[in-house]
Amino acid sequence: MLKYVNTDIVFQEFPDEVTLAINLSNCPCHCPGCHSSYLWKDVGQPLTPRSIEDFLRDVGHVRLTCVGLMGGDAEPEAVDAVASYIRANHPQLKVGWYTGRTTISPSIDKRHFDYIKVGPYLRHLGGLDSRRTNQRMFRITPSGIQDITSRFWR
Repeated sequence: MLKYVNTDIVFQEFPDEVTLAINLSNCPCHCPGCHSSYLWKDVGQPLTPRSIEDFLRDVGHVRLTCVGLMGGDAEPEAVDAVASYIRANHPQLKVGWYTGRTTISPSIDKRHFDYIKVGPYLRHLGGLDSRRTNQRMFRITPSGIQDITSRFWR
């Protein structure tokens, strides 16, 4: 079962989106230099439809455009189920996922997502804002997958 540690409203993780980021624990990737190493442990509360609805209600004053699932690499099937739930119950919101894996899990139905970021953080290559990064941000559309990583470059 996916567990969340905390949430935040973020503006840079997905281009042009006001995002409710849900930070998921039990990350198996353990990237050296990770800024969220507190998410490596199996801690937090279960991420359920009720908790998702509570998060969305609690940020009612913010005009969200996206929900971002940050992690969940140990349980891609559960990430997909959460994305499917959001897509079905909140079709006005886009859905994104940050995975530290180098490829998109075959357990993911890409139709449930608008954005997927792949790739572990490698300090010497930098994050998405570095032209040298190994990470990639993809925009998922009905016509295919588009690499939009360059949108993060300054």
